[in-house]
Amino acid sequence: MPVIRTAEDGFDWRLRTPRAVLLRWVGWFALVALTVSCWQLMTADTIWSFVTDAPTQGADIVDRMMPPRWDYMAKLWWPLWDTINIATLGTLAAVIMGVPVAFLAARNTTPSVTLVRPVALLIIVSSRSINSLIWALLLVSILGPGVLAGIVAIALRSIGFIGKLLYEAIEEIDVTQVEAVTASGAGPTQVMDYAIVPQIMPAFAGITVFRWDINIRESAVVGLVGAGGLGLQLEASLNTLAWPQVSLILLVILATVLLSEWLSAKVRHAII
Repeated sequence: MPVIRTAEDGFDWRLRTPRAVLLRWVGWFALVALTVSCWQLMTADTIWSFVTDAPTQGADIVDRMMPPRWDYMAKLWWPLWDTINIATLGTLAAVIMGVPVAFLAARNTTPSVTLVRPVALLIIVSSRSINSLIWALLLVSILGPGVLAGIVAIALRSIGFIGKLLYEAIEEIDVTQVEAVTASGAGPTQVMDYAIVPQIMPAFAGITVFRWDINIRESAVVGLVGAGGLGLQLEASLNTLAWPQVSLILLVILATVLLSEWLSAKVRHAII
């Protein structure tokens, strides 16, 4: 805390020096100026008449959605099953590919910190930097529309998530257990089986279930670009302005997400 000498030859205790106070005000002014500049840039092409009319248009769409078309549910069971399969199989494929990447990325299990680990980290970053919707767009153009494109898109997106969290869990294991198993004469495979894997299994199970829960949500979205599931039905209903069908599909997606959230919470609680 700085001390300022006063005119009465006393001392004034202050939290900040005058220079620090000035710099603080300059920083706040720069932040406000940057915010105003960004706001003007973002709203340069905004048609404000549309914005002011948005509540009326939103209320009109909600009115058209009510009541939901309940008899359309008979056509949603199979797309709902596809959505669950996309999430489940995509998560399974991501686990199969992501676990080896995690062991290659962890400092204490990678064969080479200078060569192998950077490649593994690049795979993790590449997977996490591209959204599942973009993966789906690319894969639909390559594999064609359908469930397969959705499964691969979810898997490619999930590799980075699983790999990152798992390799961090591997690096945080108790080293003394590894040293104890190694001192008993165990080989690398035995050290992996008896010292490393048992320590990361709770984290691995929690990460897998959590990612599956996330993929339930994302699998309903990738269908909007032709990757199958409920999203495909939602896109078709939106294109035909069938608002009662849209409201029913949204309710089904909401119920599915709530159920998956409940199941994943129960599983994580039982495991961890």
